Order: sequence, then structure tokens, then C-alpha cells
Amino acid sequence: MGSFSIDINIVLNAVLAMIMFGLGVSLKKEDFQQLFIQPKSLAIGLFAQMVILPLVAAAIAIYAPIANELKVGILILSVCPGGITSNLISYLIKGNVALAVSLTVCNAMLSLISIPIMVNFFLHYFMKESALANEFIQLPFWNTLFDIFIVTIIPAAFGMLVRSRTGDRTLFLGKWLNIILPCILLLVFAYKFFASPSQGGTAMDIADVQLLTPYVITLNIGSMLIGFLVGVPLKLSYRNRVTIAIEVGLHNTALALLIAGDKLGNPVMEKPILVYAAYSFFVTFAIAFLLVTFRNKVLKKSLDVE
Repeated sequence: MGSFSIDINIVLNAVLAMIMFGLGVSLKKEDFQQLFIQPKSLAIGLFAQMVILPLVAAAIAIYAPIANELKVGILILSVCPGGITSNLISYLIKGNVALAVSLTVCNAMLSLISIPIMVNFFLHYFMKESALANEFIQLPFWNTLFDIFIVTIIPAAFGMLVRSRTGDRTLFLGKWLNIILPCILLLVFAYKFFASPSQGGTAMDIADVQLLTPYVITLNIGSMLIGFLVGVPLKLSYRNRVTIAIEVGLHNTALALLIAGDKLGNPVMEKPILVYAAYSFFVTFAIAFLLVTFRNKVLKKSLDVE
């Protein structure tokens, strides 16, 4: 890759690290108490994200008539759960924000191990017959674990340290970062969308978008619905089920791009991640809003009958 591609990947790393720092600044002791207050909801949410979500993506990848590199891109996306705006959506639709934050924190920890293992499995399964397999079939386990640790866990821990030392005085910093950083990330995504591979982009065209849109939206909606329904037989509250649906449906596109673009150096694998990023916030918010609206209407009708 060209020198500018290295620069854009450095920017992506820096933005992801700052996002995690902002998350750390926003955390407080009470957020971690949720791990013990509602362990069942947390365990079900993690199971849905770590097990069910990759299975949904695998089903799409196996049956989708698309190139294997695109399939791997979808699968990489599925093992990077917990999008940066998932907590925001939970807040906007009055979901369980404490549960959402707990899931985000736990995902950051678990992804250190799960991403290298699962991505290597996907590469072996789908790319073993590729002419380019020898170039990027293997995702270095320890190197990847270390890089994810540096850009996710360390910044989040530092943010928590800053919050513990300064109290609520740094909350404004987290709020501003939550506004500014997604805008910068959007610019990075736009660059990767349109720039040539030699410049660190993917040279996406309309045909790519038309090809990939049905599959990434199916992943988004399908994973949300399954995340919502998995809590029904286990008698989770409606509010917690909607929160889990949001967390399962919204993926960490920045981290997925870091794996596909920076670690694997494959712009084709980045394409489904970028197409997904264009839709995911709006689709996730719309479905969450509909679920909450439906619930409110049912409750209103039951009250009217009484």
C-alpha cells in the first residue's frame, strides 16, 4: 500500500483510540455494578453478540453468491460487535443504557481473543483456495491481540483513570468527543469509500453498493431481531431485549476496518464494512424506535381497555 494508505490507517487507529478514551471517561463505578445487578441480561447479550451474530453472518456468507473476500468482510464485521453509537441509540429510545455500556465494555475485553481466532478461521475456510491466500491468509494472533489492546483497552482504561481522578469535571470532554469523533470517522469512511486501493481506499462503485446492500442490511436487521427474540423465552424485560437488539445489530465498523484494511491489507474485504456503515445507524435506530413504539401502543391499548 502507498504511503497515504498508511496515514489513513494511522488516522483510523487514532480515532478508534480516542473513541475508546471517550467511552472510558463516560464510565463510572455504577456502570460496573450492572455486571452483578443484571447478570442474566448481560450473559444473554454477550451470547447473542459472540455466538449468534457470527452464525447469522456465516449463513449469509455461505449462501450469498459473492466473492469470498466480500464474504470474509461480512464475517469480520460480525465479530466486531458493539458499534460506537449503540449506547447513543439506547439513550435516545430510553433503553437500558447501563446494560448497553456493560456490554460494550465486556465486548472490548472479549474481542482481544475472539477476533484473531475467529477471523483466522474465516480466512482458512473461505480463502484457502485463493491465489492470494499465502499473502494474507493468516492474521498474526499475538500481534493482532496487542494492536487491539493498544487501541481499545488502554485508551478506555486511561479514560476511566482520568474520570476517577477528576470526577464529573471531565464529562464535557466525553460529550464533545462523542460529537467530534464520529464526524472524523465519517470522513475517514468517505475517503476509504472513494479513494483507490493504492491510496488506502477501496474504489467503491455503484455496482458494489447494489451488490452488497441486501446482505449487510439482512445482517443488520436479522441480528437485531434475533437479539431481541433470544430474550423472550428467558423472560428478559422488554427494555432489556430492545437494548440487546441494538447492541447485537450495531457493529464496530472502525475496528472491522482496522482488521480488514490495516491488519490484512485487503481493500475488497473493507467494502461490505463500508456499505454497512452507510446504513447501520439509521436502520438500527428505525427498528429500535419501531419496537419501542409498538410496545407503547400495546400498553396504551391495554390501559384504555381497563
